[in-house]
This record gives sequence, structure tokens and C-alpha cells, in this order.
Amino acid sequence: MFSSKRLVALTHARALLRSRRPCSLPQTASLSGSSIKSLQDAFRDPSSPFHIAPGQAGPESPDSSLSLPDPTPSQSSHPTAVGSLAENARAKLISMGYDAGSLWEQSIVWGHHDSFRHVNNAHYLRFIESGRMMWLMALGKVLGGEERVKAMLAGQGVSFILKSANINFRRPVTFPDTLLIGHRPIISSSRTQFTLNAVLYSYAQQAIVADSDSVLVWYDYDNLRKCDPGDDAWRILKAASHDGQVEG
Repeated sequence: MFSSKRLVALTHARALLRSRRPCSLPQTASLSGSSIKSLQDAFRDPSSPFHIAPGQAGPESPDSSLSLPDPTPSQSSHPTAVGSLAENARAKLISMGYDAGSLWEQSIVWGHHDSFRHVNNAHYLRFIESGRMMWLMALGKVLGGEERVKAMLAGQGVSFILKSANINFRRPVTFPDTLLIGHRPIISSSRTQFTLNAVLYSYAQQAIVADSDSVLVWYDYDNLRKCDPGDDAWRILKAASHDGQVEG
């Protein structure tokens, strides 16, 4: 049994404990990965009050106003910027001796990426293949017009067969971008095959990002064997190897 004096002391102590609030530290924002991403998305969203457009600088204080961008359009924002990049790329490749009539534009899409966040190396074979077929069509027109082009694409009569291909990867490519692909022949003493050199030029980087050498064999699809295409074909190829242009 407690004495009356002790009961009074216990009651008083309980009242003091109930009147006190637990001690707590000042609350701080938890910057988890998801909250950081949400903040970044808010800065990128033009409808968000936190958005800072390209060319603007954030205010020095809450009372300061945003600095306005330079009203003079830059090359990157000019509507003809993409056209200028394409023209520069074409001029560059033609000056290097690549055939102007068979240049191939390859748009890069998001699906070309791999887990390393750049265009997967295997796609380059397809890009070069598309450019090579454009070059073949240009050559076919010189050799015999549209009918010859159709026959060469269908594997009828004398056309080409791919013997080998190698690629040198110089720079990684990422979306968004467009590659300009050019081809030119390199002639040896062989009468049945030659090397077709290719370059891939990036509009975004304004540089060559890869190059390739493919060995093409003249092939008689009717008789299923390699062949000599004749002096006229070699004359056209040799001229193209000198100045880069496929002409009759």
C-alpha cells in the first residue's frame, strides 16, 4: 500500500509527463531517387512554374526575375539548322570522294539503343547495307538503266554477292541523330572482285562515327558462279574509284 503522501507525488509526476511533448528533430526533405526525378521532370515541363527554358538562367533570389534569352536565333534553334547540317554532311562526303548520287540518310530511333545507352554495333551492318544497295542502284542505272537495276536487285544475270565486311567504330551514336552514309569503290588487280569503302557521318556530332570495307564479288546468278563483268563495267568502276562518282 502507498502512503497518501507518495500517492500525491506519483499523481503529480504523471501529470507532468502528460504535459510534455516528445522531443523531435527538425524535419528535412528526403531526397530519394524518385523525388529527385520528379524535381527534374518539373524543371523540364514547360507548364510547370519551376520550368527554366533553354537560354534562360534561374533567378538569384525569389524576388529576382528570369533573364530572357537572346532574341537572336542560334543555329541550333533556327528552322533551317537541320538542313544546314545535312548540306554540310553531303559537302563533306562528296569532297572526300564518295558518290553524291547514292548517299543514304539513316535516321536513328530509340530502339537502336542497347543497354549501354548507345546504338548497338549490330545495327551498323544494316545501315551500311542500305547505303550499299543505293550505290548498287546508281551503278545499275549507268550499266543498263532501270531494267538492269531491277535485275541486279533480284539476283538475275550478273550482279554482286557480299564476300566479307568489317567495321571500325570511331564514336558512339545516340538518339536523336541522323547518319549520312557514303560509298566509293577501291579497285585492285582482280577481275572478279573489289572493295567498297563506306563512311557513316553523324549530323549531331558533325564527324565520321564509323567506316567500313566490304568485299564485293561479281556473280553470275544464272550460272551460279563468280565472273568477270567485262571491260565496260570495270571502266565505270575505275572512274568512280578516282573521282568517287558513278557515271557512264
